[in-house]
Amino acid sequence: MNIRHLHAMVAAALAASSLAACGDNDNNNGNNNGNGGTPVQALPQLAAATGAKLASCADLAAKLSFTDTTISAVNPIAAGTVTVGGKPVAAHCLVAGKMSQRTSSVDGQSYAIGFEMRLPLDWNGRFFYQANGGVDGSVVTALGPVGGGGPLDNALNQGFAVISSDAGHGAPTPFFGIDPQARLDYGYQAVGKLTPMAKALIRLAYGKAPDRSYIGGCSNGGRHTMVAAARYADQYDGYLVGDPGFRLPLAAVANIAGGKTYAALASTPGDLGSGFTQAERKLVSNAVLGKCDALDGSADGLVQDTGACQAAFDLNRDVPTCSGARDGTCLSTAQKTAIAGLFAGAKTETGKTIYASFPYDAGLAPGGWASWKFSSPIERDAGAVGLIFQVPPENPASFNGAAFVSGGNLDSMLAKVNAIGGVYAESAMSFMTPPNAASLGTLKNRGAKMLVYHGTSDPIFSSDDTTTWYEALRAANNGDASNFARFFRVPGMNHCSGGPATDQFDMLTPLVAWVEKGQAPDSVGAAARASGNPGGANADLPAGWSASRTRPLCAYPKVARYKGSGSVEDAASFSCQ
Repeated sequence: MNIRHLHAMVAAALAASSLAACGDNDNNNGNNNGNGGTPVQALPQLAAATGAKLASCADLAAKLSFTDTTISAVNPIAAGTVTVGGKPVAAHCLVAGKMSQRTSSVDGQSYAIGFEMRLPLDWNGRFFYQANGGVDGSVVTALGPVGGGGPLDNALNQGFAVISSDAGHGAPTPFFGIDPQARLDYGYQAVGKLTPMAKALIRLAYGKAPDRSYIGGCSNGGRHTMVAAARYADQYDGYLVGDPGFRLPLAAVANIAGGKTYAALASTPGDLGSGFTQAERKLVSNAVLGKCDALDGSADGLVQDTGACQAAFDLNRDVPTCSGARDGTCLSTAQKTAIAGLFAGAKTETGKTIYASFPYDAGLAPGGWASWKFSSPIERDAGAVGLIFQVPPENPASFNGAAFVSGGNLDSMLAKVNAIGGVYAESAMSFMTPPNAASLGTLKNRGAKMLVYHGTSDPIFSSDDTTTWYEALRAANNGDASNFARFFRVPGMNHCSGGPATDQFDMLTPLVAWVEKGQAPDSVGAAARASGNPGGANADLPAGWSASRTRPLCAYPKVARYKGSGSVEDAASFSCQ
């Protein structure tokens, strides 16, 4: 099978599955709940977007002038210069610039909100704000993610005008955290400042403002999107939230707690990974599958019923205890106690729960899982907590991540990410998190929609935390939020992609169909990424899986269950129940 044929096959399978899913619950704007229960509140139906043409980049360049904004480039981009999934993206115009340029009175550094916008010559009438990951700090290509790993499409290719930004600082390092305004821009204000400018630019380009506006991203991009849903609910019609670190300061402290724990278990001093080796992680993953794989009716290497699995699996009982040296076939008593404590939810020295529990799942063995658990505490989380989130921050001139993790006090870190003082008028838990996260009445009542997805083997931001948030959202809406927000767990998926998972999916298309046509998705089609996949292969894919494996991702609380007949490689053999 050649790559072009495979590309067409995967794209067709995903499109058919997603389109079918969009129609599953096409009942008056999705106003029946996701469980087929009693009707819930009828909400406004937003009109569909209509497109327009961009005459030329040269014409646009002559029009651009915005307050506190410098436009540095307006360039035509030929068709095929940018590709997605092996497909050429159509011709478009690239606008680059900066907003709010200044010199900090706190650290003496220069700051600005850097951005780029890509505007299709053939526009679909929609705007997409690309919320980026990590600590931001670079203007990555404005494409517009649709969700999952190895994308076959993006918002730009679909005709959206797309913006991307560095969130207010020019390097992907944590040192900007010394400046209080840079903290606020990173947390939420860059989105608030860029949005009206981007919409005004679109009006100049096409002769009208966007009919519909969307925002989305994964990881910190998912956090940006959840914050926007709370703070800027009047500005966007659709919110695409992936693996959200919406309580990122707490997740970072918890991961530091994990780093300290794995360091104490390490057989090789300084090598955190030797505290829970790849062989040992594979042992635990296999034990989880032994207890949980068949709970959905099919032993296929995926744990669909995550909730039932946590009740069925017990680390102490279901994994052998070492009677001698660790050799990858057992865990020591000390390992079991410490690792079980981290999965239950890391605690401070005085016993305070820091963040959230993590579900036992099948995706513990991959290198991506290990990187977040064993490298990130020192390389990412220490700097984020010490320099961006704490009040006061650590001294950047002498800061050492390894020393911060090994010698730091977790109770002190937890207190400092909640603190204010001096020039730092907002705590990290204020500027980084969505205020009143379960109170999304403005978003709901104007007819906007939210789709959320989260990998159940995410090692840094827990799908349990997102599940708890969604349960709170349901509770705040008389037990059912499915007429404006739906949540999809992705079995086996690590952080935003990878893991033993069907991690290739498009959630932007069903989000648009829900916002503009009232078609609420009960499921979304997902595919595995084997060798030759045009979006890129998933190195974590188990050898026994078919290259064409597909699955439905089900709107929570439903899970995909095998129908009892048909190929276990085919989504059609499963239903959301």
